[in-house]
Amino acid sequence: MTRSLPFVFLLRLWTLCFSAGLIENALHLTSNDVDLSTRFMSPSFQHFLGTDELGRDVFIRLLYGGQVSLIVSGVAGLLAAAIGTTIGMIAGYTGGKWDALLMRYTDFVIALPTLPLLIILSALDMSKLGFSGGFNANLYKIIAIISLLGWTTVARLSRARTLTIKEMDFVRAARALGMSNARILLRHILPNLFGTIVVATSLAMGGFLMTESTLSFLGLGIQPPLPSWGNMLTNAQETIWEHARLTVYPGAMIFVTVLAFNFLGDRLQNRLDPKSGNRI
Repeated sequence: MTRSLPFVFLLRLWTLCFSAGLIENALHLTSNDVDLSTRFMSPSFQHFLGTDELGRDVFIRLLYGGQVSLIVSGVAGLLAAAIGTTIGMIAGYTGGKWDALLMRYTDFVIALPTLPLLIILSALDMSKLGFSGGFNANLYKIIAIISLLGWTTVARLSRARTLTIKEMDFVRAARALGMSNARILLRHILPNLFGTIVVATSLAMGGFLMTESTLSFLGLGIQPPLPSWGNMLTNAQETIWEHARLTVYPGAMIFVTVLAFNFLGDRLQNRLDPKSGNRI
C-alpha cells in the first residue's frame, strides 16, 4: 500500500487544485481581490492558511498556483516525451547517418547551459515577435521552452531500447512480410517503449515543475496576478522574517510534489523493469 502513496498523493493534489474554483465559491473567497484591511491574518476557519501581504487568501492561491505548476509540468512532460520518443525511435531504428546526426543534435542540446538559456528565452517579449500577449501566452511560452529543452533524456533512452527491440524476431518477421518502416515503428517499436517512456516522463515532470518554479521565482515565469508556487515565494521573500509561513507553504508544496514525482518514477521503474522483483 505504501508503494502507491506517491500516485495517491499526486492524484489527490490534482483533484484538490483543479477544484479550486468550487472551493473558492463555497468559502466565498477570491484569489486575486486585494483587501489591505485583512493583511497577514493568521490561519482561521475563514482563511485556512491565513492571508498574504495584500490580504489575499493563501490557501486558495496555493490551489490556483498548483494548477499552473501541474499544468506546466504535465503538458511539458508529455510534449518532451513525444519529441524525445520520436527522435530516439528514428535514430535507433534507422541507424547510420540519421542516427549519428540526431544523436549529435541531442548531445548539442544536452551541452547547452540550460538555466541561462531558459532565463534568456523566458525574458523574450512575445508581443514584439508578433504573438499576442496575456497570461495564457506567457504560460504557453514557458511550456514550450521547457519541453523544447527537456526531451533529451527520453530520446537517449528510447534510442537505446529501440536498438534492442529492432533485432527481435517479431520485428524481423514484420520486415520480411514487407511491412513499412513507419508501421513497424508505430505497431511494434512504440508499444514496447511504453514502459521506458512512462518512467522517464514521470521523473522528468518533477524537474520541469522545479524549473517553472525557479523561473517564476526569478520573475521570468508565470507573472502576477496569476499565482504559481514560484511567484508566491517571490512575493513572500520581502516579509520572510516577519511572516515566514508565507514562504513555507509554497516551498513545502514544491518540495513535496517534486519528491512525489521522483518516488513515482522510482516505483514505476521497479514495476516495469523485468529484472526487478519489486512491484507496486
